[in-house]
Amino acid sequence: MPDRVPAPGGSTTRVPLRTSLALGAASAARWASRTAGRGKGSMIGGLVAEKIDPNIMGRLAAGKRTALITGTNGKSTTTRMTAAALAELGEVATQADGANMDAGIIATLSLQRTAPVAALEVDELHVPHVSDAVDPEVVVMLNLSRDQLDRVGEINMIERRLREGLARHPDTTVIANCDDVLITSAAFDAPKVVWVAAGASWVGDSVSCPRTGEPIARTSGDPTDPSIQSGVDWYSTGDPTFRRPTPQWWVDDEKIYGPDGFEAPMTLSVPGRANRGNAAQAVAAAVAMGADPAKAVAAVSTVGEVAGRYGIHQVGNHSVRTLLAKNPAGWQEALSMIDQDADGLVIAVNGQVPDGEDLSWLWDVRFEAFETMQVVAAGERAADLSVRLLYAGAEHTTIPDTTKAIASCPPGRVEVLANYTAFRDLGVAIERAERARKGQQ
Repeated sequence: MPDRVPAPGGSTTRVPLRTSLALGAASAARWASRTAGRGKGSMIGGLVAEKIDPNIMGRLAAGKRTALITGTNGKSTTTRMTAAALAELGEVATQADGANMDAGIIATLSLQRTAPVAALEVDELHVPHVSDAVDPEVVVMLNLSRDQLDRVGEINMIERRLREGLARHPDTTVIANCDDVLITSAAFDAPKVVWVAAGASWVGDSVSCPRTGEPIARTSGDPTDPSIQSGVDWYSTGDPTFRRPTPQWWVDDEKIYGPDGFEAPMTLSVPGRANRGNAAQAVAAAVAMGADPAKAVAAVSTVGEVAGRYGIHQVGNHSVRTLLAKNPAGWQEALSMIDQDADGLVIAVNGQVPDGEDLSWLWDVRFEAFETMQVVAAGERAADLSVRLLYAGAEHTTIPDTTKAIASCPPGRVEVLANYTAFRDLGVAIERAERARKGQQ
């Protein structure tokens, strides 16, 4: 006999017995994980639920108005912004920890079953089948660039998969970054697209047209057009019809601009030009789903620390700000956020499986920006980073242990830029240190 479970809006709905069993098993797995001190247990709960009921994602998403957010960089921040902007429509189911593959999405939906709205971060490889399961109202597409070639593969293949996935959902509204050539290609044929000029500081992975293979030409465009980011326009030399679309939303250093003459000041709590583009896409997504534009702008401006990113922590006599970067495009953007007046800079690099074990991308990142700043190279692959910094002419020391690297800096403000597992491990170390300090008080 099917059981009843909470549904969006506070009602209940009948679900198949298999789904009910899956939810019960997931709850038990979460409890066991927490009891054993192995963490919150949300991921193991999602894995268990999917194993018992392979269709559970779609069943949990049924009745929700869902936005999916994807891209190589900026997913977690944009998802948090989108969730904030959608809050006026009701409770929003969203990941707190960036768990963006199937198990994490299932865990999020199972723990927030009554929420009528969902803003879900999705790994770019998973977007097609997640879209098939949840039938999203909106898909937000940020950017595409090289990332973990040993896992993700060749970037044009990802663009083709995204394009094919969107073709199966003609009623979905796509919020797409028109400054990113690969994203534009993926969204170009979709019936319902809202174009956003979110910027693209990294163009190393889009020198050729993904549709014809011919070069992409970049020009200064119309200097009087405020929607052209950094004065750069682009078009395919192999297909003149494939060119940068005219955006409906764009930003400058002070304001956001939208359809029907909308404009509003936008001051964010997170740093960087890229995050202004992320905020514009979050606002565009919320407005496409019915949110008030001015309220959406105010909401995205409140988003600060995101899963440890941009957080400031007191570590001994150092005030430490943490930044995360995972691929050449992300590193280039994160480097632009570094405060070069800080008292110290630690760059930490690991080469574990979640990071991608091939660190040849270090040579694509412009570390020459730190010719005048003392750097400490840290992490398991500190020696590889040290060689790159040496060739960049960046004065540095090498201390593999990240906490010891921070301690070696002069007292005061320290910027820490780390890749995925180095960032994660530092976060754990800081949390333990903070708990120990509170226990001594």
